[in-house]
Formats: sequence, C-alpha cells, structure tokens
Amino acid sequence: MKSRLCCRSSQSRKYISFKSRVEVTVLSDNPQATIRCGRILGRMLGPGSVIGLIGDLGSGKTCFIKGLTAALTGIAEEDVTSPTFTFMQEFPGTFPLYHFDLYRIKGLADLSDLGFDECAYGSGVTVIEWADRADGALPAESIIIYFEHVQENSRRLTFTARGEVNDKLLRTYIYKLEGGS
Repeated sequence: MKSRLCCRSSQSRKYISFKSRVEVTVLSDNPQATIRCGRILGRMLGPGSVIGLIGDLGSGKTCFIKGLTAALTGIAEEDVTSPTFTFMQEFPGTFPLYHFDLYRIKGLADLSDLGFDECAYGSGVTVIEWADRADGALPAESIIIYFEHVQENSRRLTFTARGEVNDKLLRTYIYKLEGGS
C-alpha cells in the first residue's frame, strides 16, 4: 500500500507561514505514513529537543514514536512499545532518547519522581505521550503534536513549534516531508 502525506500550514495551502509560531498539519492515510513522519522528524532532532504528543488512545502516537525512535537509535520499529506501565523508557544512541508515557500519572508531582526535569532539560531527546498531563512542566522550546482520528486508518497530525529554534526546525521538516533532502 502506498503512503500519502499532505502538508498544510494554518495560513494557506502553500504549506507554511513565516510567523514566529509555526504550525504544520500533516494528513497521514495509514500507519506506515505516520511512522514515516516520525522517522523524518527523528533524523532532525538533537540533544535538548522536547516533543510533546497529545491525542486520544489509538490516534497514532505510538506509530509516530516507532519511526522517531528507529531514526534516533537504530532500534527496529517493531521493537518500540509505549511505556504505559513503566512511565519512561530510555533508549541509548548517540545521545539518549527518553520516552515518557504520562497516561497513568496522577499529577505534576509524579513527574519529579520519574526524573522528568532531568530528562526534559538535559542533553537527550525527550518525547512525551499525553503531554497535556504535564501542562506547565514542558520547556518553552518544544514541539507539540496533536493527533486526531480522521478515518479508520487516517490521522491528522498538527505540529506546533514553541520557540524560534523549533520554528526553523518545522520549516525544514516540511521541506523534507515533501521529498527534499
């Protein structure tokens, strides 16, 4: 099955607006396309990057993380799972990848027990599922991705850059999604 991706900015069908806050919408028509979105972003991230994921159960967050983790660590996509019961998984690589799943946390106080600040403000890449449960604890420089069901296998991913560094990163991400190198 061929994957199809379509990008749009919040301002036009010409993909991006050059405002201080960049927002990009990607329509993914199957899980492999969502994995590809994660893989492309993963190749672009560096130490200190923080990615927050927000969406209902089954909205594509784990598929996205499979691609992102594979790109950053070389771990096979099928070996990546969500740390729902352990809250955090650390993956080794050139720099560490910290994957948090906050679905089961009771409050912000739980974050310090998980070592959240050390990871989110550290020298690795931090990815947070259910990032809305960490409201107020995320660094000012981050990317937030909202996942929505469109149809059975289709998802809408809306990327919002927080901070100038991530504005630039999302502009480059669009170019790469469209086939640029």
